[in-house]
Amino acid sequence: MTAHFPAFAHVVQRSPYRTDYSPQSASLIDAQESLRTLRDWVRYAVSRLQAAGASFGHGTDNAYDEAIWLVCLHLPVEQYEDLASATLLPDERRKLRNLIDARSQCDQPLAYLTGEAWLMGFRFRADARALVPRSLLGEALVHHAFDPWLNQDMLQPFHDLADELDQDVRTQPPPSSQPYRILDLCTGGGSLAIIAAHCFPGAEVIGSDISADALQLAAENLLDYQLEDRIELRRGDLFESLEGEQFKLILCNPPYVNAGSMAALPSEYRAEPEKALGSGEDGMDLIARLLAEAPEHLWPCGVLALEIGHEMPNFRRRFPGLVWTAIPVAQGDDRIVLITADDLKQWRDQQPAEEGLANGAFI
Repeated sequence: MTAHFPAFAHVVQRSPYRTDYSPQSASLIDAQESLRTLRDWVRYAVSRLQAAGASFGHGTDNAYDEAIWLVCLHLPVEQYEDLASATLLPDERRKLRNLIDARSQCDQPLAYLTGEAWLMGFRFRADARALVPRSLLGEALVHHAFDPWLNQDMLQPFHDLADELDQDVRTQPPPSSQPYRILDLCTGGGSLAIIAAHCFPGAEVIGSDISADALQLAAENLLDYQLEDRIELRRGDLFESLEGEQFKLILCNPPYVNAGSMAALPSEYRAEPEKALGSGEDGMDLIARLLAEAPEHLWPCGVLALEIGHEMPNFRRRFPGLVWTAIPVAQGDDRIVLITADDLKQWRDQQPAEEGLANGAFI
């Protein structure tokens, strides 16, 4: 559940500005009256966020990048340095003041306040119906990390997707190719399903989730990308609505945060749906059910791509003997695991039913 904004690769990561604005040192009104340019407002936003003790991780990982994203709303953030001296109109300053005030309350992620989030160059609607899009699986998809395990003749992926996103690819239905089934399990707002549909142009994509609210948000995102005819949404608990169906690739960013970490989450994270974050004492309860049920839903040559975040120690402890391959991403080498259908079925079939129930492996 990690954030990723590629646009910030072009922005200096450490603030060169003073950060000694403080609500305690001068009235906010007086401070705001002196703010005219984008640079002024970024400096002010950094100070407010730092003074408030804001937590980051829903698209940025520090106050400076978040301030740039907040202030440059509806402007290309990668051009911030070119636009930094631009003067804001009174109405723009009023809107920014309200947004900074709201974010400084530290009770919601910025994406919920602005109503949008970006993942690997894709814009998505975002609100409290689903997690803010930030899955590392998006990075793996766009960088074709799963290609060695998949049939290249059938995929025809967009190998220049990152460059083409600057044009109209995000709103144009990809070209057709041979049928190819992909499932995005725990789809939430549909971000991974949408990215998968663009990376694998001829694929049949299904997004499934137990939350009706999340699926409603996903449907809105599909409409934005004109993908409502290519991506089918299903409601169900894991494979409940997918009886008898099989897939070449199953993507899953499940709830995996352990109970101790859940209890310590900052308020920005607690604003998100709790059931989409944690799953049991070690965070592995839903993953255990997934591993038990997935073999029946994978093609013989299929693969399961599973995000586990920082929970690798719990994953190893809960599922000893399971063969998997780590998929490196920018956040680390142990955040995503890929499991083949053969390895998953062999491991599951070797688990004694009594032992599985006793140690919680399958419940």
